[in-house]
Amino acid sequence: MAVARFDHDLVVLGAGAAGLFAATEAAGLGRRVLLIEKMKKPGIKILASGGSRCNVTSTLPIRELGRWFGRQGERFLRYALHECGPDQVRELLADEGVATAEHPLEKVFPVSGRAGDVLRAFLHRLDRAGVELAVDEGILAIEALEGGGFRIRSTRRQIEAARVVVTVGGRSYPKAGTTGDGYAWLERLGHRIVSPRPALVPLVIEEAWLRSLTGIAVEDVVVEAVDDRGRPTFTRRRPLLFTHRGLSGPGPMDVSGRLLPGPDGRRRLRLDWLPEIDATELDARFKAAAARRQPIQQLLPASFPRRLAAAFLSAAGIPAERSSSELRREERQNLVTALKRMLLVVTADEGWDKAEVTAGGVDLDEIDPTTMESRRLPGLFVAGELLDLDGPIGGFNFQAAFATGTVAGRAAARSGD
Repeated sequence: MAVARFDHDLVVLGAGAAGLFAATEAAGLGRRVLLIEKMKKPGIKILASGGSRCNVTSTLPIRELGRWFGRQGERFLRYALHECGPDQVRELLADEGVATAEHPLEKVFPVSGRAGDVLRAFLHRLDRAGVELAVDEGILAIEALEGGGFRIRSTRRQIEAARVVVTVGGRSYPKAGTTGDGYAWLERLGHRIVSPRPALVPLVIEEAWLRSLTGIAVEDVVVEAVDDRGRPTFTRRRPLLFTHRGLSGPGPMDVSGRLLPGPDGRRRLRLDWLPEIDATELDARFKAAAARRQPIQQLLPASFPRRLAAAFLSAAGIPAERSSSELRREERQNLVTALKRMLLVVTADEGWDKAEVTAGGVDLDEIDPTTMESRRLPGLFVAGELLDLDGPIGGFNFQAAFATGTVAGRAAARSGD
């Protein structure tokens, strides 16, 4: 593949989840690989993930896992997930002495509960494959050379390589070095960038009653992103947490990147607080409770904290001191609606500093999903969060990074043979 004028067969930019896998795979196929990371240490996001426990992948089968990336994302990831799926990730960790265990909500963590064990395993693989790792070295520009190959200008030097894999991540969690650098490089090389936006991020909602519930968690809520006509565009059934600014927890954060503004500029969220019971049955239960003259508070689930129950009555416009037998039909229906179809307007999110991943990125139509090679510029490969791919909480995004990085590294190593 390489000719004498190149310093390296392959340069991988960014030593996060995708970059570590891409570099390891390419070097394992006998290529001279340089992996460059602008931070002082590789894998910072890996160390920070899951509260430093590292939710490394998902227990879901490949087909179901891919579905949570949306229709286009599922098609794009199909090949990559078969090349490197959750089972393969767990097996390679086991080979490095890192046992993993399944947890609720389809999550997988190292048994030790230490993200550092996961990163050490990946770095051991990298070292064993013979990858040259350079840290504390920022990239300034990438230039395509006439006749093939690339020139990379860094804060320390100028490098020429036959192939380049770009895995510098998106804009989420900038403390890890993911500050969106790759978008400008790839635009200059001819790629279209779908506007990046924060995803897996807490939501800001201007509702006084909601903010009074800071710290309360509800374990089972259906959270939907809806359009201006109330049609659902993305749905998750997950826990929810009230914050001093709005809503957080897996459910709201999972839909955050799919909340797109309607014609009026508003983003809308719909909540079903009692997914185990439909609205008709709930209304019938309220009627029966009223006939028994039960207190209104007893109409609400026993699992609801007292403050939450009072807030629902307030949201439905029902005084807490009222007897259930005094409920008018309209009030009862308002309560059912508040519990089953509560509509909230999202005024903002908490931004890049709080976002776990980036929605948007390099247009998937411009990348070959079987190689991760650019359709616009041969020899250029893109993997990981830099792509227009984002999945929910639960190891999905790490798994996509591992899979796309694996494919990119193998294909880049074989390219030109």
